[in-house]
Amino acid sequence: MSNESSASETTPLRRPESQLSAALVANVASSNNNKHVINIAVPTPAQALTTNSDSNSIIEERLQSFTNNNNNNNNSNINHTQQQHPQQQQQNNKNMDTNKRILCRVGLDILILLCVGFPILLFFLLGDPYKRGFFCDDESLKHPFKDSTVRNWMLYIIGLVIPVGVILIVELQQSRNAKVSGNGPARRYVFMSYQIPDWLVECYKKMGVFAFGAAASQLTTDIAKYSIGRLRPHFIAVCQPQMPDGSTCDNATNVGKYITDFTCKGVGSSARMLKEMRLSFPSGHSSFTFYTMVYVALYLQARMNWQGSKLLRHFLQFLFIMIAWYTALSRVSDYKHHWSDVLAGSAIGAACAVIVSYFMPKSVFRHAISLAHQRS
Repeated sequence: MSNESSASETTPLRRPESQLSAALVANVASSNNNKHVINIAVPTPAQALTTNSDSNSIIEERLQSFTNNNNNNNNSNINHTQQQHPQQQQQNNKNMDTNKRILCRVGLDILILLCVGFPILLFFLLGDPYKRGFFCDDESLKHPFKDSTVRNWMLYIIGLVIPVGVILIVELQQSRNAKVSGNGPARRYVFMSYQIPDWLVECYKKMGVFAFGAAASQLTTDIAKYSIGRLRPHFIAVCQPQMPDGSTCDNATNVGKYITDFTCKGVGSSARMLKEMRLSFPSGHSSFTFYTMVYVALYLQARMNWQGSKLLRHFLQFLFIMIAWYTALSRVSDYKHHWSDVLAGSAIGAACAVIVSYFMPKSVFRHAISLAHQRS
């Protein structure tokens, strides 16, 4: 009794094999009745071992296949990366070459401007004008000294601020009109992964040519000034010449003589004034203002195409030319130059403006002027 009870207590949920087989048969029968066929076979121990080994082999094959697929994917990714790396390297090299070309062009432009502008600085600091004689009874040299009507700061506004402002405004308007019409430039400039705006490129070109022309005009004027050494109309008032014998132009003995041996007392005159009194021909103010204003007038003719009024462009051109004309006339009325000095300076400035505008890169002035004539 004790053995049976202990056996029944230790396996209360286990069914006899006969009952288990009967239950499986019943499930199969019920499944057949539901039109679903389920084959359940109770494997023997040998079959179970075979099945386990087959399952293990299948799992190993699947693991091997998964590993191979991962290796293939990794190899393909590596190959793809290796294919992309030369392309990226090639693009980086191309960008570096573009940056170098832009830097070389800008550096070359600056070097050229320095080559033209540096002699102007040397003339100003170290230049010694030609020593020319004079006649004491020369009425053209006896005018009083007078301050300039057009001061230096006015000259800088006329010659620098106005042209730069006009070029900047016109190029911004041209860029806006091109974006609206869809006629943007075909070539784009990229520097250090930054696309340079088209209006900035055009301003750089126009202002660079403008600066070169201004330096060339000023250098041409300075070469003539220091080579000729013509005396200004206020020469006697500034220099107050004294001859080796102690006489001056007030003495009758010096009338009609061409005097080359003299010294300047220069009472009330600075060293700069004593140097400038020999730099009359040609007029620097006239050449500078005529160059800048004629250049701006030609630039407006080529680039300004505002449809609001056809007279606005011509009015601005006339205004700028009159500014240059008034500046040139003031040099005569202020006794700074002779009339021939002003005429020569104005001709030099205007000629430089026309030459620089005509030979501008890509002949933009000639092309734009022809288009303006076609539209009109």
